[in-house]
Amino acid sequence: MKARVLFGVFGFAFVLLALYVFPPIVLELVVAALCVFATYEVLGSTKLVRNHLELLLAMAVSLGLAVGHFSILPLRLESVMQGLVLVLLFGSFAIELKYHDVMKASQVSWAFFGALLVPYLLLSLLRIFQMHYHHGAFIVLLPLLAAWGADTCALFSGMLFGKHKLAPVVSPKKTVEGAIGGVVGGAVLVLIAALIMNRTLGLEMPLWSAVVLGAVGAVLGEIGDLSFSVIKRQTGIKDYGHIFPGHGGVLDRFDSVLFVAPFAELLFRVIW
Repeated sequence: MKARVLFGVFGFAFVLLALYVFPPIVLELVVAALCVFATYEVLGSTKLVRNHLELLLAMAVSLGLAVGHFSILPLRLESVMQGLVLVLLFGSFAIELKYHDVMKASQVSWAFFGALLVPYLLLSLLRIFQMHYHHGAFIVLLPLLAAWGADTCALFSGMLFGKHKLAPVVSPKKTVEGAIGGVVGGAVLVLIAALIMNRTLGLEMPLWSAVVLGAVGAVLGEIGDLSFSVIKRQTGIKDYGHIFPGHGGVLDRFDSVLFVAPFAELLFRVIW
């Protein structure tokens, strides 16, 4: 517990520095590293991809996708995506042909999931951060608040009022009452944050959108948490990794964010 709390404090301090003090490339490099670790965790830690060449290819593609988001590089994301899809496609089937006697074709499908979809979802945070004309360095906190704030509210609501199990096989501690508390708490937290940003930054974020982000984000975060818990349970692992002391791996901390951040990005593009 001590390691968990200490890492949380220092991690929060680093996030603030990366958002508001360090040059953007620092945050971009950190998110790129998170993408590579997330790809390894969902494919390597679970053994869903057992071929080492395929795993390395997936991690390289994940890194390439993250680098394609760097603000210092004049790259079009569409071109980067198309190129990486082709690299992964040709590379994966070349590896499949070489190791066809021991490598299942399903590993190629999982490689596409881990190398492209997982990092693309996580990189929503960078795409929001780069919305400079809409105070991206501040609004990127909103999907994090919707995911982690709602999760905290759900935890305490479940402890106080929880009686009915939400998903007893996948996550025995989650309750229906906790989930409801998470939705309400998420909506309230994001609404308060939006009110503060509107007043101090002139953000002009519609309050209805803040409520939607908080409430829908809480639901999506719960789905994300349960979805990646299913993968852990089916592959027989407890945690995806140990990169964060006391917290586990990247996917143990960001499973809910993977579902909330893309929704937040879409919502922001609609309202602005």
